[in-house]
Amino acid sequence: MVSHRQVVDQMMKQDAFSQWLGIEILEIKEGYSRIRMVVRKEMVNGFNIAHGGIAFSLADSAFAFACNNRNNLSVALDVTITFTKQVVIGDTLLAEAKEVHNGKSTGVYLITIHNQRNEQVALFKGTCFRTGKTLV
Repeated sequence: MVSHRQVVDQMMKQDAFSQWLGIEILEIKEGYSRIRMVVRKEMVNGFNIAHGGIAFSLADSAFAFACNNRNNLSVALDVTITFTKQVVIGDTLLAEAKEVHNGKSTGVYLITIHNQRNEQVALFKGTCFRTGKTLV
């Protein structure tokens, strides 16, 4: 049987975008992930704050790792994000994805993102569709 971590490691190996973000995988459990990244200068917008897509992408990666780690290919059906605090160059962001529903064909996840001062900077909710296909 393939472990949850093996599935995520395989995903990460093929995920050039998460690699570009500099994502570090900290913890993987069934239906759960915790990851981290540092905001770099090429990630900010014209206001010198992180582009919203950066926090969104970090949350989306945490979501993907949490909903796929049972080795059941799952894809996003619906996602939303609320930005609660600005993010700047040098911030270390920690995303934690927690499963709130694990159905046969869908899953629902809440992902919180905090900075290095433990301030919440975003809240992301994702619903995935489970295809029944394996990843590894």
